[in-house]
Amino acid sequence: MVDLSVKKRVVIKVGTSTLAYRTGRLNLRRVEKLIRVFSDLKNSGKELVFVTSGAVGVGMGRCGRSWTKPPDSMPEKQACAAIGQSELMNIYSREFSKYNHTVGQILMTRDVVANPVRRQNVVNTLNTLLSWGVVPIINANDSVSVEHLDFDENDTLSAVAAKLCGADLLVILTDVDGFYDKNPAFPGARLLPLVNKITFEMIASAKEKGSPLAKGGMLSKLEAATLVMEDDIDLVILKGDEPAVLYDLFENRARCTVFTSKGETI
Repeated sequence: MVDLSVKKRVVIKVGTSTLAYRTGRLNLRRVEKLIRVFSDLKNSGKELVFVTSGAVGVGMGRCGRSWTKPPDSMPEKQACAAIGQSELMNIYSREFSKYNHTVGQILMTRDVVANPVRRQNVVNTLNTLLSWGVVPIINANDSVSVEHLDFDENDTLSAVAAKLCGADLLVILTDVDGFYDKNPAFPGARLLPLVNKITFEMIASAKEKGSPLAKGGMLSKLEAATLVMEDDIDLVILKGDEPAVLYDLFENRARCTVFTSKGETI
C-alpha cells in the first residue's frame, strides 16, 4: 500500500477550476477553506509548497473588461497575469497570516530551470524558505514570459517544482477525483486508484480538458506524473472542490489516483 500519511515535503498544485468561478473571479470561500487546511497541515509538521494557477483568469475578472473567452493575444495574457498575480498573492498572504504562517513568492519560466546557475538558485531559495517554515508559492512568470519559453500549463510547473525541492509527494487538486480509463462523462468509466506505468492507451484517453479557463487537462497531468516518477516522487490526482479532502488523503482514505514508480499495490 502507498502510505501517504508519512509524506512530509509535499507540493500541492491547485488548478484554476478549483480556485475560481467560471467568471474568472476567485471563489473566496473555497480559497479561505483551502488556506485553512494548508495551514493545519503545516501545523501537523508537513512542509508545503503551493503551486498556484489562476493568475490570468483572476486578472480577467479584475481588469474591468467583459470576457467571453480567455484572451488570445500574448500582451493581453501577460497583462491579465500581471493583475491577477498581484491579486492572488495579496489574498494568499492575508489568509496564511491568519494562522501565523508566512508566504514567499517564486515566479518561474523554463529558461530559469534550464540554466544550471539559475536552477540552483531556485533550489537554494526553496530549501531556505522551507527551513524557515515559510510556504513557497510558485507560479509561472506569465507576465514577462515568451511563449516558447513558458510552461504551457502549471501541471508541468508543479512537477518541476517537486523535483527541484526533493518532494516526497505531488498533489494536483483539480475538478475530477482521479484518472479514469476513459472520459468520466461516459457510462462505465472506471477510476484507476493506482497507476504504476503510463501507457499509450492512457494518453489517448486523456485528450480533453474541463474548465474553459484551464490550460492543461488530464494529458498534462500524465506528463507531470511521468516527470516526477523519474525521481521516485509519487503523484496524486484529487478533486479539490472540498479542501478538507486533503485530511482524508493523508489518512489514506481519499478517493483519488496515485501514480507511483515503486511497483506497490493498493
